[in-house]
Amino acid sequence: MSTPVMKLFDLSGQVALVTGGSRGLGLQLAEALGEAGAKVMLTARKTNELEEAVAELQAKGIDARWVAADSSDPEQIRKVVDETVQRVGPIDILINNAGATWGAPAEDHPLDAWDKVMNLNVRSLFLYAQAVAKSGMLARGRGRIVNVASIAGLAGSADVKFVAYATSKSAAINLTRQLAAEWGPSGITVNALAPGFFPSKMTRGTLQAMGVDKLSAHAPLRRIGDDDDLKGAVLLFASAAGKHITGQVLAVDGGVSAVHSGA
Repeated sequence: MSTPVMKLFDLSGQVALVTGGSRGLGLQLAEALGEAGAKVMLTARKTNELEEAVAELQAKGIDARWVAADSSDPEQIRKVVDETVQRVGPIDILINNAGATWGAPAEDHPLDAWDKVMNLNVRSLFLYAQAVAKSGMLARGRGRIVNVASIAGLAGSADVKFVAYATSKSAAINLTRQLAAEWGPSGITVNALAPGFFPSKMTRGTLQAMGVDKLSAHAPLRRIGDDDDLKGAVLLFASAAGKHITGQVLAVDGGVSAVHSGA
């Protein structure tokens, strides 16, 4: 017998860990999961931003908590996963959203900036996924992992010079596919979201330099993302509605990647 469609999206009683969850896209994703019934643990570096984010979610009736950590530090990643399990319960959903960017022409891109971007955008995704899988997903035979990539990982861009960021997001996409292949037999789905331009602290410089109107003009829908545009996509990947979807990348970009060769 089939399941009522809205019940497929119900996350009541499930535990979701959202990295980089204190603001921007991470907070939007956490809000969506919480509104669907999940108990949400946010992690990021800045305590004050986490406190504000959790207060915002709790004001909406969402069961939310936080733990501060640097997601580029393997030891702190393990601590976040352990603390989430201890305080909230076994992790059902991991949203790998923590990330960084750096703008510089490829010929002048600093090595330390390359390493910072790679460590946060690729290594931390792997380490969080590994820790969460070993903390219970593999043993229980179920779990949902959603990596936040970018349309920058789908093609090169002549307009935006961010070689480390673009490379890292491409790596995140193939990491998604490899983990999906390896962990599928254990009941774990691994998918990726590839957002286009959304207003956030990370994209502020690009939005100011290029202008919202110009960026919107590149999209068939003639707009950039807003505070709701990732919610439906993350719920699909995180819920029973997406139980037969794994190793996939969903661009949420107003159609930019469908008609342009670059971001």
